[in-house]
Amino acid sequence: MRPFREKEWLFSLLLCSLLLWLICLGNSPLRDWDEGTVAQVAREIWRASFGSLHWLYPTLSGEPYHNKPPLMHLLIAWSYSLGGVNEWTTRLPAAVLTALGVPLLYLVGGLLFNDSLSALFAALVYLTTLPVVRHGRLAMLDGTSITFFLLLLFCLLKSRQQKPWALGVGFCLGLITLTKGMLVLLLGGIAGLFILVSSQLAVFRNPYLWTGILLGIAPAIAWYIAQWQYYGSNFLQINLQAQTFDRIAQPVEGNTGAPWYYLLELLKYAFPWLLFWPGGFYLAWKKRDSSWGTLVLVGTTVYFVAISLITTKLPWYVMPLYPFLALAIGAKLSEVWQKQAFNSRIWLVFIVIMAIAGLGGIVYFILAQEEPVLIVMSLVLTISMSVVAWLIYNCDRRFIPVLFSGMYLVLLLLMSSQSWIWELNEAFPVKPVATLIRNHVLPGTTIYTSFAYSRPSLNFYCDCKVIPQNSRELETRLSQSAYLLIDDTTLKKITLVDGQNLGTAEGFNLIAPSNKL
Repeated sequence: MRPFREKEWLFSLLLCSLLLWLICLGNSPLRDWDEGTVAQVAREIWRASFGSLHWLYPTLSGEPYHNKPPLMHLLIAWSYSLGGVNEWTTRLPAAVLTALGVPLLYLVGGLLFNDSLSALFAALVYLTTLPVVRHGRLAMLDGTSITFFLLLLFCLLKSRQQKPWALGVGFCLGLITLTKGMLVLLLGGIAGLFILVSSQLAVFRNPYLWTGILLGIAPAIAWYIAQWQYYGSNFLQINLQAQTFDRIAQPVEGNTGAPWYYLLELLKYAFPWLLFWPGGFYLAWKKRDSSWGTLVLVGTTVYFVAISLITTKLPWYVMPLYPFLALAIGAKLSEVWQKQAFNSRIWLVFIVIMAIAGLGGIVYFILAQEEPVLIVMSLVLTISMSVVAWLIYNCDRRFIPVLFSGMYLVLLLLMSSQSWIWELNEAFPVKPVATLIRNHVLPGTTIYTSFAYSRPSLNFYCDCKVIPQNSRELETRLSQSAYLLIDDTTLKKITLVDGQNLGTAEGFNLIAPSNKL
């Protein structure tokens, strides 16, 4: 492929990814849990003066925040200073950084494969994978960490011909650490094992590598030391033990699952590309002496086994697996394109099922009177999958660009809707309730609620701390001059003396003590 052609593809991938990650980015409220927490920490950094060192010692509702290093929170705070506090500015830094992972994967693939077609297909698979797009648009840390890891791989591969590029490896390790903490041990270990297995030991003798590691990791180490000196052992207990290493042996906050939890996550959300992954992984095994085959085998195996053995299970833990899957699938699709290597029967069955699912979506969204864009999305899915099925049936390799185009349009329409964060339907809408609270309660006030669990998004929107309590404790709290947020059912069961109902929203009543009226 000619150099100018490669630049055109790189620029096109950048534009397509930015469009998909940024379109209607602020059209839905922030999600529990990570988004509400990250936004709250970022807003407190934004509100504080620089001289207060709040950027170095962040807080959550005024209390020390020890969960993760503050790089993403600082970026969001900077975004707030440019565009104000809203959903769009909250999600902007993570969305842009995750979108940059698409052209980066294309560059990594170009250094791994002997043909640019495999690199292009890998980048397009990554671009059109639902969890990558959806989670990458949220104000979370995972998509950004993956982009830094892809940049690390690019610098590592480039250093084989130009040694100074190895400097970037260390800086990327530092960025991963400042974003996602101890995830750097797993991702860095994968990179190191890739070097060993692929017999690229000369990389370890490159002085630029160790210089980069020293300079890149230094800010992260300095941050951890600063937290330890400022907060003492409490920081180590929360950050390193409770929020990191405890997740390995025990479920944190009840988030657990079977060892095959992440396999089910892939089966639920990685279609249609998961159809081509077995062939791609087998191809990587056959090409295990190549750089791309080694990276796919090492990265997929080590990371998947590691997260499967960890007791704490969360859906977004699987995210760093998708670049490895994309590389394997890209190689398989390239082989299909060049050698007409079809496995048409299995592919055809699942693609037809997806077309039928699209047809069912049309009927459902019409009857449910949902957003019209979801009806169009289902129609596009049905038509594109039907065309793909026909082309596969006729062993026509043109099913590949049709599949890419169809999936891109489907995701573009989904992200244009207000339904791309479907977890918002799991509990009551927080914004009306937050508006009720803001209209009657001063910011920073502690409120007690009958709702079963704390919601960081509600805390963010109402700018107060809402703490769940049982019925007996709620009665006591009112006598102690505290505000209450009580649902209709609970309100009928308890006796509230000297309290006044200030208003109702989404089935919740804001109760004020008499001395606060």
